[in-house]
Amino acid sequence: MIISQALREATAKLAAAGIDSARLDARLLLAEALGVSGTWLFNHANDELADESAFATLIERRAKREPVSLILGRREFWSLEFTVTRDTLSPRPDSETLIEAILAELPDRSRPLSLLDLGTGTGCLLLSLLSELPAARGIGVDIDPDTLAVAKGNAERLGLSGRAEFVRSDWWQNISGRYDVILSNPPYIPSGEISGLDPEVAKFEPLGALDGGADGLDAYRRLVAGAGYFLAEQGVIAFEVGAGQARDVAALLAEAGFASRQARKDLAGIERCVVAARSA
Repeated sequence: MIISQALREATAKLAAAGIDSARLDARLLLAEALGVSGTWLFNHANDELADESAFATLIERRAKREPVSLILGRREFWSLEFTVTRDTLSPRPDSETLIEAILAELPDRSRPLSLLDLGTGTGCLLLSLLSELPAARGIGVDIDPDTLAVAKGNAERLGLSGRAEFVRSDWWQNISGRYDVILSNPPYIPSGEISGLDPEVAKFEPLGALDGGADGLDAYRRLVAGAGYFLAEQGVIAFEVGAGQARDVAALLAEAGFASRQARKDLAGIERCVVAARSA
């Protein structure tokens, strides 16, 4: 079988499984199976595919709706590459909105800032910020030791382990000090909606990183309750939020004495993050 034919058949199989990005996913997985680039595939479309078994195995996994990022074991975020596993959420482009919002609050990126990332997962938020803030240091917090191991590994691979520390904690439990930036992408899916999510999420991503309780706001309540003790006087708080949650999260912050500064939208026009500071 030649490469172009293998791609056509794989694309058809993935499309039949309900995958909208069937052609793109097939190309990514074939490139992975062969250890080549997408450009190489394009230039060698008529070459014979000598061994189809590795590619067939990857396509079978994707047809069962396993995410491409999990099959590959990596995902790009903020132009950096992060290892992902079953213990972590896969970084999403929507979350880059949070990075943009925080950087907009920091006109002097050369300052020696302190960052605290609660529910760090892969570490993608904290490490992306550290890549933009050369004098900053940060702590990534997660309750799961396997998740923290992934984040630590990402910090080492990106050359940021000297400025990033990772702490096992149930939100604020083992945290001390004050921070210029407190950020989080917490679980925010209402419990009753999880089973209706795409299989890539509902079946393959950790429930603890998804389930936000009955109304999706449980984690925000805990985060807001402790933020006043740990936020530096001129610091900012930035939370990623689910669709339709920005107003409710802003209200929780206001009740705790914080004033909203931004409610930034993602590329789809959804308010994706809320940024706040201490009220005057």
